[in-house]
Amino acid sequence: MTDLDETDHRILRELQRDARQTHQQLSERIGLSPSPCARRIRKLEADGYISGYSADINEHKMGYGFSVFVSVRLDKQIDDQLSAFEAEIARCAEVVDCWLMTGSFDYLIRVAVRDLDDFERFLTARLTKIAGVASIESSIPIRRVKYQPSRLW
Repeated sequence: MTDLDETDHRILRELQRDARQTHQQLSERIGLSPSPCARRIRKLEADGYISGYSADINEHKMGYGFSVFVSVRLDKQIDDQLSAFEAEIARCAEVVDCWLMTGSFDYLIRVAVRDLDDFERFLTARLTKIAGVASIESSIPIRRVKYQPSRLW
């Protein structure tokens, strides 16, 4: 449960849609004057509901339009090995998302590369060389069906 009211939710939805809009524009869209709107934004930031602001970069335009989801199983699930794997993955520019998972695999990562050849280089030169990696399973997405940066309701 949260202590947010409907106005806070409208502010968050609007900022998620366009965080570059001015306080004046935002206040007009949500039906609140600029000063109270700015105070609410500062409170949402201070309370941790807004953790930062960023630009949504188009990976295709950057030349990394080929995504691969990779499930990784380690040979041991002990703290040192998990930490070592995570440190190695943090150094891989190709890995844009990494999750520690439950189930039959230990990690799910999303890799953004130029093409299948680029993925093969990443796989053979980087991922398979990380100590403790026992198995890897790759899945290539066909198309994204839904994208939402954060759940708001």
